[in-house]
Amino acid sequence: MPVLSAVRRQEPLGWGSCLVFLAALALAFTVSGTLLAVQGKPALQALWLLVESAFGSRYALEDCLIKAVPIFLCSLGVGLTFRLQVWNIGAEGQFALGAVGATWAALTFPTWPWYALLPVMLLCASAAGGLWGAIPAVLRLKLKANEIIVTLMLNYVGILILEFLVYGVWKDPASFGFPMTSEFVPAAVVARIGDTRLNWGLLLCLAVGVLMSVFLRSTRLGFELRACGENVRAARYARMPYSLLVVLVMVVSGALAGWAGFLEASATLGRLQPSIMSGYGYTAIVVAWLANLNPLVIAVASFLLAGVRVGMETLQLDLQVPAAFGGIMEGSILLAVLAGGFFSRYRLHLRRAA
Repeated sequence: MPVLSAVRRQEPLGWGSCLVFLAALALAFTVSGTLLAVQGKPALQALWLLVESAFGSRYALEDCLIKAVPIFLCSLGVGLTFRLQVWNIGAEGQFALGAVGATWAALTFPTWPWYALLPVMLLCASAAGGLWGAIPAVLRLKLKANEIIVTLMLNYVGILILEFLVYGVWKDPASFGFPMTSEFVPAAVVARIGDTRLNWGLLLCLAVGVLMSVFLRSTRLGFELRACGENVRAARYARMPYSLLVVLVMVVSGALAGWAGFLEASATLGRLQPSIMSGYGYTAIVVAWLANLNPLVIAVASFLLAGVRVGMETLQLDLQVPAAFGGIMEGSILLAVLAGGFFSRYRLHLRRAA
């Protein structure tokens, strides 16, 4: 009787991995198109509209890059923790606290010049996000608490802190009852690049991505981080600073998500309001796995997932597609790509049973 088994490949699949990836994307789009057809929507027209509205014009490309910035920073942070097999699901809350920290600085020092105020806003966002990331790290090390549960619960706490402030002490008296702070002074707003809608946070992303790649590949601490992620017991035996690394990656991850919150509040909205919470922290988890935790590939995946978000906004307006469909599509892409990764590492072998 024939038996189908999976055999690990002795050599990488090479260019075949690109074909597997494209096939996985095609499968995800097929599933998404089928769901649209079930709802009575023109599937092919909808998918083409999604791609065209996301990448078919300069305005759309700028919109994708604007949304890709916070996704990239959050993804870079969670990807760093995942390398150590520390499961940070809390980028959403760390993003919220980063926005809160930056807003505090903007509202407290409105008379400062931009060259003093913007760095302080960035530092406050880093401190708030990093502290929010350190809490689950310490609880894991000292109390053996599950960081997945802790970071997930802290998301809700962080968002509620943001809402408490914008509905309360930071609420703008001139906002006609809407929950938002007063507009930031011009010195607290990250400037745009030339005549585009892009801001200088894009260059910050590029610099951080390159530095993160160099850190992981070319430094001793980066090697120890990768080694601890591969085998914790062996790393402890080699006296690598595992506990220090757990705290470090969680603080850095929180700080990067905090930077994303700072840029979204300062450059995109120009104030703090509840609508700043757009689910970038959760999308970051999808992006990190799609990119196989590679910092430079995360940039490409962030841009593509941002394109899905931009395209979904058009589908909602033109075809009345439910907003939840965007999350379904992101999940379909992640599952299809992860399943395709299996065929990059293994091949199916059919043999006869003895």
